[in-house]
Amino acid sequence: MMAGVPEPFRHQVRVRYSECDLQGIVFNANYLTYVDDALTELWRAAVPGGYTGMVQSGVDMVVGEANIRYLAPARVDDLLDLVVSVARLGTTGMTLDVAIGCEGRSLTEVTMRYVFVAAGDGGKVPIPDAVRAVLSSKVTSGPGG
Repeated sequence: MMAGVPEPFRHQVRVRYSECDLQGIVFNANYLTYVDDALTELWRAAVPGGYTGMVQSGVDMVVGEANIRYLAPARVDDLLDLVVSVARLGTTGMTLDVAIGCEGRSLTEVTMRYVFVAAGDGGKVPIPDAVRAVLSSKVTSGPGG
């Protein structure tokens, strides 16, 4: 890493038997669970109080869009590397690119768009300044940025 240049957030997940289909590969919907795990850990590492702290402060976020591109299969016991980067930080939303790989192989590319909302009533709200600062300083812009 170069001085002053932030790195993407990285998280690892081990594939469990129950996440695989009859063909012995990870069932497609489980990739969204892996992305959710990575985002939870990003929030835990970067936002005071983690995701729960953000919600307690009155701000929540919801998925607005998910796009998954499957390149190669993952199988039981694979250790998946998830690399999360910010493609876009808007006023009330963000888009994350998540590259999922295993042992140097690219397996899946995921793009997730999230909208920040008021906890409770769900109306759109601006991204909190503290969250914006963390995302801007800790996560690099990905290919879509």
